[in-house]
Amino acid sequence: MRISIGSDHGGFDYKARLIEELEKEGHTLIDNGTFSKESCNYAEFALKTALKVGSNDADFAILICNSGEGVSIAANKVKGVRCAILYNDEVAHLAKEHNNANAIAFGANFMTFGEVLNRVHIYMNSKFEGGRHEKRVQTIIDFENK
Repeated sequence: MRISIGSDHGGFDYKARLIEELEKEGHTLIDNGTFSKESCNYAEFALKTALKVGSNDADFAILICNSGEGVSIAANKVKGVRCAILYNDEVAHLAKEHNNANAIAFGANFMTFGEVLNRVHIYMNSKFEGGRHEKRVQTIIDFENK
């Protein structure tokens, strides 16, 4: 899979570790920064990361900041992106199965690295169910396209 990944300074360590783990599994990671722990503007990196999904240059995006909130809000401003914060294992599969999320966010201050990696795998191994969920996701897409 082609995975766009980005973080602010608060998510930098988890981002680096995720890149290492996911590349070992054979995935292609597109690192959109930040590239240090120096304080930075989370929105800048979240938007760069999400744009790769919106333009079909990546299959999905992973975003990390201290809470997951800021990067998620920014990513959801990009046309075609549906970003979900995977705050537990149940949500990790429902975000894909019910909402067809194509970007996922994490809060490094509220989750261990092991939890994040596990939730990435749960998400990646889930499939959109379609059916009754298709109409709901389509309503969002239609509104976005107005």
